[in-house]
Amino acid sequence: MRPVREHGGQKGRRSLSAEENLTLVRRFFEAQAEGDLDAIGEMMAPDFVDRSLLPSEEPGREGYKRSVAEDHDAFSDLRYIIEDQVAEGDKVVTRLTAQRIHDREFLGFAPSGGKFESTGIIIHRIAEGRIAEEWSEGSSILDLTQRRLEQAVLRHERIEQELWVARRIQRGLLPKVTPALDGWQLVPHYQPAREVGGDFYDFLQLEDGRLGLVIGDVSGKGVPAAVLMASTRSILRAVAQRSSPPGHVLEEVNEILVSDVPPNTFITCFYGVLEPESGHLSYANAGHNPPCYRRHDGSATELRARGMPLGLMSGMHYDQEATTLMPGDGILFYSDGLVEARDPQGVMFGLPRLKSLVAKHLLGGSGLTAILSEELKEFTGEWSEQEDDITFVTLRYSPER
Repeated sequence: MRPVREHGGQKGRRSLSAEENLTLVRRFFEAQAEGDLDAIGEMMAPDFVDRSLLPSEEPGREGYKRSVAEDHDAFSDLRYIIEDQVAEGDKVVTRLTAQRIHDREFLGFAPSGGKFESTGIIIHRIAEGRIAEEWSEGSSILDLTQRRLEQAVLRHERIEQELWVARRIQRGLLPKVTPALDGWQLVPHYQPAREVGGDFYDFLQLEDGRLGLVIGDVSGKGVPAAVLMASTRSILRAVAQRSSPPGHVLEEVNEILVSDVPPNTFITCFYGVLEPESGHLSYANAGHNPPCYRRHDGSATELRARGMPLGLMSGMHYDQEATTLMPGDGILFYSDGLVEARDPQGVMFGLPRLKSLVAKHLLGGSGLTAILSEELKEFTGEWSEQEDDITFVTLRYSPER
């Protein structure tokens, strides 16, 4: 027989004693702590197999050495403390504690920067003076998973807090008080699909007692849409105060927005100016859903005016139209989230259904608002997820007799 080497791998053919097996395994852990891949390779059998693998690891020699190298890439100050060790036959059982600093990413786990300690029980089988197999059970991945979960919870809580603040800010941008006009009933309804949304409505007090009516929708959802919604609202408010006709207001707002709106993003917007004394309403539309106009005789039509959405391109022209409301007339201004809401089979609520409801029910007060909300809930299902923001405003001319 060849003599057994005292350092590095054992190349002899004889079986080692229990004490020699213990010594071999201790040197194996020391080499891992130092990241000495050459020494590790000398102590491993040619057909070494790791029986306890992480998802990204390979069972052979090279895969094992690669995992040791990855440990050293992700952790610093590695230490293996052997708590207990037993050798019997060709196997060595080791109970140990591993200490390290988790200062770089590991298997998708973000670095914690703190001291990381894990425990484990590892079984090695020795064959012909080399380590042939390894089984291991430990707390390392469990602890890392727990830490990752804790980090995810903290991130989620931080995002929730930020969204809560954003929602308060956005709600603060919407009208706090609905204008009280003699002979007119005005009722808004706002229901975002997420914490914040891209729909908006506004009431603008203009000169000579006139009232500006705005309803708009920013493409997309969530925080990006909410930011653009806030910007559009502010610009429109500033431009509208110059007492320009609705078509000119939208043209000027479009010219301001077009240089700042991101690609493939746009804003639809209906803007009307109401003269409460006469019932005269002039309006322009930047690609928004035409409002439903219910006349006092029960017929329902749409207020149409041509115009492209805001922010797409400069030089846009917006047609200006006008109508005069008679006592008993009413208008429903709404966003596409209302007509595009779907039932469990994917069928949309649709404009015909909406016009039918408008024609059947008097506008104003909370009547149509409550009816639309109930019809929508029944149509989509009480537990269905809302896909888009839903906003509508009802206006009715009902002077006292």
